[in-house]
Amino acid sequence: MNTKVTIAGVEFKNPVMTASGTFGSGMEYSSFVDLNRLGAVVTKGVANVPWPGNPVPRVAEVYGGMLNAIGLQNPGVDVLIERDIPFLKKFDTKIIVNVCGKSVEDYLEVVERLGEEPVDMLEINVSCPNVKEGAIAFGQKADCLYDITSRIKAKAKQPVIMKLSPNVTDITEMAKAAEAAGADAISLINTLTGMKIDIHKRAFVLANRTGGLSGPAIKPVAVRMVYQASHAVKIPVIGMGGIGSAQDAIEFLLAGASAVAVGAMNFVNPYATVEVAEGIEDYMKKYNIEDIHELIGGVRE
Repeated sequence: MNTKVTIAGVEFKNPVMTASGTFGSGMEYSSFVDLNRLGAVVTKGVANVPWPGNPVPRVAEVYGGMLNAIGLQNPGVDVLIERDIPFLKKFDTKIIVNVCGKSVEDYLEVVERLGEEPVDMLEINVSCPNVKEGAIAFGQKADCLYDITSRIKAKAKQPVIMKLSPNVTDITEMAKAAEAAGADAISLINTLTGMKIDIHKRAFVLANRTGGLSGPAIKPVAVRMVYQASHAVKIPVIGMGGIGSAQDAIEFLLAGASAVAVGAMNFVNPYATVEVAEGIEDYMKKYNIEDIHELIGGVRE
């Protein structure tokens, strides 16, 4: 039984990885999860300098998931290089570094710093607010997405995954822009913008007012967007958004994803990623599926 998938020349032992921002760099989870069982660990977003993140409160539970306005707090690329990459190299899993920034130059600085590091792929978080475009996210305008993708590809030594924002009118337009600019793969979806109000205090629950909605509530939207994107482009798609079980992951594979990432469910169940990987294997045995590629894009039209 073959569970291996290859994305942009990188072979993963199975199609299950972590979603950025929900797993740190694996250190906190390594006492629960055998990282060797995962196709890849995707790090929390890393910037060129440490980011303090947003003021608190910045996490709220909501029906069907959670809102977060962490603000991409991170210790910066120096700490990633000195601490996190050496830790992850101890395990037989691929390393994907998620990169964030407030300007194209910020992204390029991190990409260049990582050029000689033992990192397998880069995932570019284009849901960051673009300070030069009135704080609209890089991934919300096709021309901005094309520009940042092409400039990163010109500098990157590793294959580049562009992580798309779902907060757009047409996800296929964004997927095509990333592909046209040279992206090696795309991942989606990032969080949906949401809000929660405390009716007793008559105040916003999050200090930032809005936050990113993740968890089971967003899965139907994510499956739809992955299906649309995978049919709009020829590059591989990594699907995420509300995956909590093998059944959820298989939906994404059938919709056209070549791999899947488990995110918010890590907070609920720290064993989720390995359970998803093992559940896919059980499903393949049950239905006599010899190769994972029989599932990818396998929904009956």
